[in-house]
Amino acid sequence: MREHDFDFDLPEKRRGKRRFDDDEPRPTRGGRLTEEARGLLAQARADAMETDPLPDGADRWSTWGDGDLGPEPRPDWLITEAAAVDHELGPVKTGKEADVFLLRRSLPGSGRATLLAAKRYRSNEHRMFHRDAGYLEGRRMRKSREMRAIATRTTFGRNLIAEQWAVAEFAALSRLWTAGAPVPYPVQRTGTELLLEFVGDEDGAAAPRLAQLRPVGGQLRELWYQLVEALRSMASMGLAHGDLSAYNLLVHEDRLMLIDLPQVVDVVANPRGPEFLTRDVRNITSWFAAKGLPVELADAEELAADLLAEAGMG
Repeated sequence: MREHDFDFDLPEKRRGKRRFDDDEPRPTRGGRLTEEARGLLAQARADAMETDPLPDGADRWSTWGDGDLGPEPRPDWLITEAAAVDHELGPVKTGKEADVFLLRRSLPGSGRATLLAAKRYRSNEHRMFHRDAGYLEGRRMRKSREMRAIATRTTFGRNLIAEQWAVAEFAALSRLWTAGAPVPYPVQRTGTELLLEFVGDEDGAAAPRLAQLRPVGGQLRELWYQLVEALRSMASMGLAHGDLSAYNLLVHEDRLMLIDLPQVVDVVANPRGPEFLTRDVRNITSWFAAKGLPVELADAEELAADLLAEAGMG
């Protein structure tokens, strides 16, 4: 990924890091392919398309390598071969700004296949980024023409906003995953489409959102502790979710996972950063308190203060 695609503009000392043993390989950011590698991949794909039609049932050839790639070390289940194909399996979730579809990427003749979540931001005429102004503060773009287009909301500017949401979400997921935070692995970004690790079972049933569950007792406390740890991890990198609620958290095999991060906020660079962080905490604390979390744990003001201190603002 190019550094200027999305820049949180944080001091180096506040960037989150994952700890590794001495003999464990360090992750590196995958970024974009070199022009030479991109050309070779494009030629290999073109050659395959000229000689071999799409296998029955496939909707497209794999788009791996067409845009930004997920961070290394990449998971073993990831399929990166140019001869792989994608199968559309239907919608998972629809929303105001984006829809999520279930996709199966497979390598014909190998028996290898994996499920992915394809998050696609809607076309210009359906887009409803009604809150974008506040979230976009603190984000920088290189070209003044692009900034003017965004400010005046021209058609070009609205398209840039949509892609900036995708860029921001992919960048945030890449940083958080590398730091060990509980987020889906970001596979790739091509334009306004994100391909993400599918969180669910092998039959394609998505993990439930926290809002769909009724945890009690020890399970409620455990999920709360996991959430606090995840928020601390984000705060240590100077980040806040920006739109946190029980609908933006998945629970898979008793593990909580953060999702829906296009509006991720740089708490320091964004003038409203502390406000967004505090609102996140109040929203999610209210949900847990309503489900029976003891008041001594569900203290929104104390947690918000702790997180701001973690972000270097306390």
